[in-house]
Amino acid sequence: MTEELYAFDAHLRAEYHSLCGVDEAGRGPLCGPVCVAAVILDPENPVDGVNDSKKLSEKKREALYRQIVEKAVAYRVEMIGPDVIDELNILGATMLGMRRAVEALSPRPGLALIDGNRCPELSIPALSVVKGDARSASIAAASILAKVSRDRYMTELARQYPQYRLEQHKGYPTKLHYELLDRYGVQPFYRKSFLKKRGYV
Repeated sequence: MTEELYAFDAHLRAEYHSLCGVDEAGRGPLCGPVCVAAVILDPENPVDGVNDSKKLSEKKREALYRQIVEKAVAYRVEMIGPDVIDELNILGATMLGMRRAVEALSPRPGLALIDGNRCPELSIPALSVVKGDARSASIAAASILAKVSRDRYMTELARQYPQYRLEQHKGYPTKLHYELLDRYGVQPFYRKSFLKKRGYV
């Protein structure tokens, strides 16, 4: 499977010389940041087992995170917080994070592969790839960096606010999460725009 994902990238790398994969984690949760990662993999030093982060166990993601960070030519992780999400909406915040992550990479890639069906405005060419985290090794690597980074952030937040059990649901709109919101109310790390329909703000 890893070979197929690397082959997808190799085809495009032949044309653009270098590329980065871009993906996000945390578009759906009620609280916390949306986390975006951009990564330039080294085709001469592949990371075995890279795949869509949603298909991997937490333990496997953590192990791959360390390998990606060690072996990547460059990577960048950006977190866009609830205030910006409320101001721009979640799509705008995600695009902002993608732009910041890609533009911060050094060396600069020749192409950005963006997971999904739309691209942010960038200073380099970009290509959207639907379900890219299951097709491109670079996007899969970015999905792992984004997912692990956000999960770590939410676990740390859970230590500060144990009553919300954020380590369990990571901020996603579960039945338990709504019950805890009813009991303890809205904190500054919540996305107000996500809570309006439920009458919390």
